[in-house]
Amino acid sequence: MWPMLAVVGPILGDGDVGAFVDAAGKKTGWSVEQGSPRVDGAPMGWGASSPIGKGSAPVAVLTGASTGSSGEAVTVAFRGRPDTRSFGAATSGVPTGNAPHHLSDGALLNLTEFEDADRTGRAYDGPIPPDQVVVHHLGRARKSDPVLDAATEWLSGQPACAEPNPDVTEP
Repeated sequence: MWPMLAVVGPILGDGDVGAFVDAAGKKTGWSVEQGSPRVDGAPMGWGASSPIGKGSAPVAVLTGASTGSSGEAVTVAFRGRPDTRSFGAATSGVPTGNAPHHLSDGALLNLTEFEDADRTGRAYDGPIPPDQVVVHHLGRARKSDPVLDAATEWLSGQPACAEPNPDVTEP
């Protein structure tokens, strides 16, 4: 999930974006600093980058049954972010984190030990529903994608996404 969070870090903006929650309820936070992901404040080895839109630009998140694992972590990272809305269908249902365990024979066993939690503290243990369900019939030939169309329509209505007026001079 870290490479994916590194890519969207400049869009997410700096601050807490999520956490792993273990069976005892202990949280290990994820954050973004200068566009780069961190876990419990420690850098994950990705370089800094400038926020896009000052980290507060409206964002439409598209999800579906193929959105799983690290894709769900990114979906969770956007949950609770201002000016953000998700569209499509519920995710695959594995918003979890794994922990590596080294075995005596040198093998490595990764076990799923954590649920993903969003910035508000809500943990997810199954499919994540979108804010706006949009049915997309993959088997039918269409001229457009209804999920993308719904997201585009919502974004078009956001003041920060309005086309600049060439007749208005910025101070």
